[in-house]
Amino acid sequence: MTHQIIQPNGWAPAKGYANGVLTKDGQLYVGGQIGWTADQVFETHDFIGQMEQTLRNIMDVVEAAGGRAEHITRLTWYVTDKKEYLARQGEIGAVYRKVLGRHFPAMAMVVVAGLVEDDALLEIEATAVIN
Repeated sequence: MTHQIIQPNGWAPAKGYANGVLTKDGQLYVGGQIGWTADQVFETHDFIGQMEQTLRNIMDVVEAAGGRAEHITRLTWYVTDKKEYLARQGEIGAVYRKVLGRHFPAMAMVVVAGLVEDDALLEIEATAVIN
């Protein structure tokens, strides 16, 4: 087996994609996560609430692969509202540290016109190295 599909226990099945792919050399690629729950339900339509759920979803995939926050090496953020992101920096930092601690991997931020799930306000993909 070359790659292992990572699907956290209790999550609704991914359709047409994998939530995570772990290579034999420990590279974990976490597919773009959004602010819905394991049942694919949005419990909030607030940017900060969705951001927290999105980061928790990333951690669920990383932990399902045997990793921790410090194994994350890259995050790519896709946001639909640049002004809201900039206006809420203090809250963003507090929630980020609440979920990922003081681990700050390489990051990129991309502003997009929209996401596939209409209710999603952001999407984040991650890469981790798990040894």
